[in-house]
Amino acid sequence: MPSSSYSFQKFNKTKHVRASIRETDISHKHAREVALAIKGLTVEKARSYLEEVIDRKIAVPFRRYNNEVAHRSNIKDGFFSGRFPKKASTEFLKLLDNLESNAEYKGMDLDRLRIISCVTHKGTKLERFIPRAMGRSSPKIDTLVHIEIVAQEGHTVE
Repeated sequence: MPSSSYSFQKFNKTKHVRASIRETDISHKHAREVALAIKGLTVEKARSYLEEVIDRKIAVPFRRYNNEVAHRSNIKDGFFSGRFPKKASTEFLKLLDNLESNAEYKGMDLDRLRIISCVTHKGTKLERFIPRAMGRSSPKIDTLVHIEIVAQEGHTVE
């Protein structure tokens, strides 16, 4: 069993709370863009934002992976290209539920909880083959994703 640690370095058990999902099967490009979109928000604002993304009311701005991505009129922050990554948003909602339960266990105030770090990393690559015509095959490679969220109680962002 591989051991995994968090990439957030200044973790203090009294001030911070964290949660992670390992080896989840979502697009690493969508996960990166969703993580950038919710970083800096409170947990409640992040939850409502992700629910609106799932309902296709607000698009997630695609900053890096925006080649041939359609422009959306309901994007904040001055970016134009965006999508509605439903699968990635549902995984992030599960992770926010886990983060809230960890904060409640520590006795933190859930209304003052702000996300200060939200990162994604590429995980294991699943290599398979797709059968093609005339006895050939093409490779199919899926990349699993690690997601980590760290939140802090209070209004200061590090």
